[in-house]
Amino acid sequence: MTTPPHVSVRDLRKQYGDFAAVDGVSFDIQPGETFALLGPNGAGKSTTIEILEGYRDRTSGEASVLGVDPQRGGLEWKARLGIVLQSTGESGNVTVREQLAHFAGFYPNPRDVDEVIAAVGLTEKAKSRIKSLSGGQRRRVDVALGVIGRPELLFLDEPTTGFDPEARREFWELIRSLKREGTTILLTTHYLDEAAQLGDRAGVIAGGRLIEIGTIDEIGGADARTPVVRWRDQNGLQEERTTEPASLVAGLFAATGTEPDGLEVRRPSLEDVYLALVAAHTTEETTLEQLERSL
Repeated sequence: MTTPPHVSVRDLRKQYGDFAAVDGVSFDIQPGETFALLGPNGAGKSTTIEILEGYRDRTSGEASVLGVDPQRGGLEWKARLGIVLQSTGESGNVTVREQLAHFAGFYPNPRDVDEVIAAVGLTEKAKSRIKSLSGGQRRRVDVALGVIGRPELLFLDEPTTGFDPEARREFWELIRSLKREGTTILLTTHYLDEAAQLGDRAGVIAGGRLIEIGTIDEIGGADARTPVVRWRDQNGLQEERTTEPASLVAGLFAATGTEPDGLEVRRPSLEDVYLALVAAHTTEETTLEQLERSL
């Protein structure tokens, strides 16, 4: 028997007057999958997530989260979710441990409070009042609150904003441990290396539309993943995309008898692919707008 998706979205739309913040988005997220929803600011990522969390009503389309329409989800449904928003307004007059213990009481099977505090790197701050913490430390509290209830589905909206590099990598290991336990994760992040490290699949949203979706290693298609060879000769900087970079480099050696200056073989990263997709979409949208104005 096939297990239904934990998240299913069909032709999702959110309209504000004449402006379409979300314009016909469709995707599924399977149980235990980490899905990264990527896009520039204002692309529609946060609106899509807020609809799925039940914070915002959709204009049209279909949405199912853990088998429930998020517009009708009750307390029992919400207890199955973990949510880390971009920012929160949590009270600063209680300690970290008091806040976590308070939230743990809302869930039927919460994680151990001290284990969660340790997992987000706040053991030394457990007895400190939240208002005394730095911005990055408060962000760790946000993450701890999101995972304390042992959620089936975890929403992470820009979770590592304010984290230093070491803290980000510790957070990644926490997310991997949740994934190993079977937690389904919907992640938005501007750190493309984070999406590459944590994601199974990614969707790229721009202008309210989903312009690409696929596994992390395949998104953008084979052409977007073609290696680039760069070198410098008497005519300046040279660049060539090729599926056989070793043969090209061997030819350059044979032609000159020495290694070309500035030789570099680079395989496009997720960030390279993402930037190319967004740039192509922006160019296409601009061309269409110019065409419409000319008619």
